[in-house]
Amino acid sequence: MKKMNVLADAFFSVLYNLRYAPLIIQIACVFIFVAVICTVVAYLSILVGRYKGHRREKKLGSLHPLIDNLLMEHVLLNEKLTEDDVEAALLPLEAFNQPVFKKKWARQALTDRLIHYRNNVSGIMGEQLRNLYIGLELDKASLKKMKSRKWNKKVQAMAELTSMNMSIADVTILPLTNSRNRELRAAARHAYIKLSKNEPFKFFDVATEPLLLWDQVELFRIISTTDKIAIPNFAQWITYSSNKSIVSFCLKLVTHYNQLSAVPAVEKLLDTRDHYLRADAINCLGKLRIEEVEDKLVRMYNSQPLNCQIEILKVLGRISSGKHVDFLRQEFLHATDFELRKHAAKSIINNEWAAKNLITELVDTATAENKRILKHCMNPLIKF
Repeated sequence: MKKMNVLADAFFSVLYNLRYAPLIIQIACVFIFVAVICTVVAYLSILVGRYKGHRREKKLGSLHPLIDNLLMEHVLLNEKLTEDDVEAALLPLEAFNQPVFKKKWARQALTDRLIHYRNNVSGIMGEQLRNLYIGLELDKASLKKMKSRKWNKKVQAMAELTSMNMSIADVTILPLTNSRNRELRAAARHAYIKLSKNEPFKFFDVATEPLLLWDQVELFRIISTTDKIAIPNFAQWITYSSNKSIVSFCLKLVTHYNQLSAVPAVEKLLDTRDHYLRADAINCLGKLRIEEVEDKLVRMYNSQPLNCQIEILKVLGRISSGKHVDFLRQEFLHATDFELRKHAAKSIINNEWAAKNLITELVDTATAENKRILKHCMNPLIKF
């Protein structure tokens, strides 16, 4: 009791002295107090988070073997479910009617394991896992999460529904493809391409937020690996879209799918004011090997910024018509920028069938630096 009184007296004494201390000391003490409180709160939140994570891992550690055994015994190793008629095979839903699966966290764990197994099997077994997901009404829980106000719940729901090849109404998912939240926007676009059967690229029409480079990589992976996807003519977005990132991405898709029907729309971009789009268009025409544009590209070369000039030099090497070898020689010998000389040399090597004598002459007469560039470009193992 005496100790408590002593501590109380000391505390009030400090407060009394602080009251009449200089302002700078009072402010410093306030900052110290706030910093200590924030540190304590931060450590407490970390401890609580770790404790919850430990409890969750412990519960999942005992539940996962149960789920795995049920799936192995009643689905994956069930010979009755290997029939060609997937709809006719009856799933043993009663085996999953256990008290533990009435809990929300356990049903989420079951959903996660079903998705894990479905991503690793195909054919009839994949369809049976999907039917089990529907039969246990786990799809309703995923659709309920789509209505959540939390963006991470919506992302989780779309990942689950996409993995199980479940349909989502356009009115639900299409607005999310233009969300301000980058993660939600990307997930919605990926899900829309996966799940839309008729117009998987419809969100291109409404997209105002840019497609970041990583988004483009992910979308390209999904588009190129999705079976039976309806591939449209990407010229429509190249011509009419006001979203420059969509236009740039469509140019890459035109190249990948070799859409020669889109060439007129791509050629119109040679006159655009945006030199980044112009460079992408030149790159696209070169990879499609459109020989008819060579003369125009050479004429416009001197008025272009560096990135467009580099792409024009690449085009002359990719098409390899041999018509502009002299132009490439001039650029290689007289360009002041190293990148221009390097790509001019590479294009000369690619036109070797028409420039064999020129290459020999350049190797014999070029400066030491230009000789190194030529030898670098002549090595077939070096691509850039």
